[in-house]
Amino acid sequence: MLYWLTLLSDGGDFFNLFRYITFRAGGAFFTALIFGFLFGKPLINMLRRTQGKGQPIRDDGPEGHFAKAGTPTMGGLLIVGALLTSTLLWARLDNAFIWMILFVTMSFAAIGFADDYAKVSKQTVAGVSSKVRLLLGFLIAAIAGFWAAAYHPEALQNQLALPVFKDTLINLGFLFVPFSMIVIVGAANAVNLTDGLDGLAIMPVMIAASTLGVIAYAVGRVDFTEYLDVHYVPGTGEILVFTAGIFGGGLGFLWYNAPPAAVFMGDTGSLALGGALGAIAVATKHELVLGVVGGLFVVEALSVIIQVLYFKRTGKRVFLMAPIHHHYEKKGWAEPQIVIRFWIISLILALIGLATLKVR
Repeated sequence: MLYWLTLLSDGGDFFNLFRYITFRAGGAFFTALIFGFLFGKPLINMLRRTQGKGQPIRDDGPEGHFAKAGTPTMGGLLIVGALLTSTLLWARLDNAFIWMILFVTMSFAAIGFADDYAKVSKQTVAGVSSKVRLLLGFLIAAIAGFWAAAYHPEALQNQLALPVFKDTLINLGFLFVPFSMIVIVGAANAVNLTDGLDGLAIMPVMIAASTLGVIAYAVGRVDFTEYLDVHYVPGTGEILVFTAGIFGGGLGFLWYNAPPAAVFMGDTGSLALGGALGAIAVATKHELVLGVVGGLFVVEALSVIIQVLYFKRTGKRVFLMAPIHHHYEKKGWAEPQIVIRFWIISLILALIGLATLKVR
């Protein structure tokens, strides 16, 4: 919205700053951060009043989690609110990719909100049916896949770009949309599975979003893509503004989610943020790089899949408990120890993901 202040500019005044994506990304970051600090406490107080007993705790979960009973959930509303406000204020609203990513984010937030509401209102860990959530998620992701393909350059439409290998494209044809669906829904559910300890999910999301934001900015500039030998996708540079909003909103939320958490993100936040990461990867043609940058989420999801499949086949467990962060809890690791070490792993994976821009 503020971008249109450039209409008042003669090219050499303050209003000219709004032409620059980096300036507006900074504005989005501080707007989202301030939003988090301003509305965090009032939102938590409201959630406490309306939810009563807070998020239900699994009976078969780690023993230490019973002390968290009564903590309100749906804290993702704070992140989504900060992200939406900062994006609408600072991003160019004539950018198709911004609207596609916002559509995915808000739609998955709605699914997560319905799931959280069902849990707290019925005081059960079983919320909305997983089949319903997946069906709705795949429908949203299908729309996003068609949307992204329509605005990709003709040479990149329905193509899968391979990292590291210069100018290598795989034509997925009609399979591009199903592939996009898997990326977006997979990312949403992987982040959801990671959100099991205080502060565990939000920092890796912020790291992954920041990394994807840098990638989006790079592939949205002709000069950068020529230097880096990556595919040019016009319009994706604006996504940096959106990811700056994630980082600012995430920091504001982390202030209240740091151990011991005053509020949980809930599915409202985890599904929305995971879906956003998947949508950004599809928009920028960096779907495979997301698997590296978000490698922690991939491992968390794989640990659940492996546990379930192995148990069905043998009746035994590979991990003491899945997702894998609970495995380390069962082994006696302290919660802050797990969280900080997983943050470090996320940062390392993000740097590897960034390196794929230059290694060709």
